[in-house]
Amino acid sequence: MRISIDKDVCIGAGQCALTAPSVFTQDDDGLSELLPGREDGGGDPLVREAARACPVQAITLQD
Repeated sequence: MRISIDKDVCIGAGQCALTAPSVFTQDDDGLSELLPGREDGGGDPLVREAARACPVQAITLQD
């Protein structure tokens, strides 16, 4: 799986980081970013739920 975050769409709600904290974090501006080495989701089963939880659909997943 490949995870992409559209920083132009992200509003910094933080739902991804709350849902899958082993994959997502927030940068200094509050926008979502992937933790280093987690670009593939690291096998975390909550990645799909985190993408669904994004209120502006800034996260896309490609299998």
